[in-house]
Amino acid sequence: MADKNAENSRLDMQIKLIAQGRKTALEALYQMTKTSVYAYSLSLLGSVADAEDAMQEVYLEIWQSAGSYKSVGKPMGWIITLTKNVCFMKLRSKKYVSAEPLEPSRFSGFGLCPEESAVLRGCLETLTESEREVILLHAVSGLKHREIAEITGLSLTAVLSRYHRSIKKLRKMLLE
Repeated sequence: MADKNAENSRLDMQIKLIAQGRKTALEALYQMTKTSVYAYSLSLLGSVADAEDAMQEVYLEIWQSAGSYKSVGKPMGWIITLTKNVCFMKLRSKKYVSAEPLEPSRFSGFGLCPEESAVLRGCLETLTESEREVILLHAVSGLKHREIAEITGLSLTAVLSRYHRSIKKLRKMLLE
């Protein structure tokens, strides 16, 4: 818990420095959050190129919105909400078309070897889009279930149910 509070404090500080126009703070925030933002973008958009584009837009939005950020101890929730909004705007765009299937190479950014990437891909393909979203927000981004409920607009009960159902599916698949 102390580690999470320290991480939240570091993220809050970086956002405050970004609001003051410090580009080095944006770079530091990027280094601290890039894996979570990428994983969540990829889970929503399903395309490496689109996830990378969304990441650029997210950090531009952070740069522009940092001045209006109000710290409530959940900076990662704010960042993930921005990510969700950027991704949904891309999905709503008439120009958005994603033909890329889930490929193991997509997960190389997570430090996985090709075999592990293939297993991860296979596991994620067994989940529905909403189950994948909850798993990635919790496992990769480290958000609490209550924070995921706020971000997704689902009830806490629905988030917990999806999470536990997803974990059971993943466990069953790995045991097979």
